[in-house]
Amino acid sequence: MELKNVIKAKLEDVENIIAVDREVTGNDSRREHIKKAVEDDRCIVVICESKIVGFLIFDTNFFNNSFISLIIVSPKARRKGYATSLMDYFVNISPTEKVFSSTNQSNKDMQKVFIANGFKQSGVVENLDEGDPEIIYFKLR
Repeated sequence: MELKNVIKAKLEDVENIIAVDREVTGNDSRREHIKKAVEDDRCIVVICESKIVGFLIFDTNFFNNSFISLIIVSPKARRKGYATSLMDYFVNISPTEKVFSSTNQSNKDMQKVFIANGFKQSGVVENLDEGDPEIIYFKLR
């Protein structure tokens, strides 16, 4: 089993985080969002063999609760527990007792990740993505 090291992101990590995001999205459209999250101490990364293979961005503006707004794992590193490592770390350091997140109804893989990590379905938001409702998930710290 590979050692999974989860730490808070530092400014010098930004380009490597963007590279992981680019692997998934094919572009740098979230560059400023990622940079701001790192600057604001709202981003954690998972490292394997000295390389960032995934990251998580959060905020605390979801009705004064923590909200995981983005979890990205490099496609080459998926199904190895990195998303779980990021979620576990964040739930343990969350500044609020309640942690929320969401994914599209079409994203069955992420739904399985939430359920496997003890998150419970907490509602649905329509009209964010046409024809693909957003499922809200919740976990107590």
